[in-house]
Amino acid sequence: SEVPNPSEVFLAERLPNASGSSIAVTIEGTRPLLVEIQALASTTSFGNPRRTANGVDMNRLLLIIAVLTKRVGIRMGDQDVFVNVIGGLQIDEPATDLAVAAAIASSFKNRPVAADVALVGEVGLSGELRAVGHLETRLKEAAKLGFKRCVLPASSQLKQLKSPPLQLVQARSLVEALDTALI
Repeated sequence: SEVPNPSEVFLAERLPNASGSSIAVTIEGTRPLLVEIQALASTTSFGNPRRTANGVDMNRLLLIIAVLTKRVGIRMGDQDVFVNVIGGLQIDEPATDLAVAAAIASSFKNRPVAADVALVGEVGLSGELRAVGHLETRLKEAAKLGFKRCVLPASSQLKQLKSPPLQLVQARSLVEALDTALI
């Protein structure tokens, strides 16, 4: 049977203001989807920390952890990191990097991502945020589901947007984005 709004299904059991959780705005084919990304960072019991990814590319996860360590100053060397996309969805686009990074930082710092914030952006190796495509479609979907703010790269082309339906918070770096998103 048809699901009229899949984003609502993916967010149905979300606990607002829970640490280790963030909302990514992704594109599946031509359709925008909001999905919950959950992460758990926990001190390892073994010599080598574990990295587990469900629904995100393992290499992207390792890249994001390295950027959080080197560019943001979050020491992940003794942390097991588990990341999961709720609902079993497999996400292959880099536009969800910011949401994955925010979920990990949120868990590590035990500070939730604000419940009314959606996140969009690719994270570069220097800790910079890079623009992504289909921005207007992503923002409309986030606004439709009641989100009030969206953190996105400062380099995003906003000229084409006609009266954005939510407050846009532009950040040049992952540090700036996390300062805005985490409560």
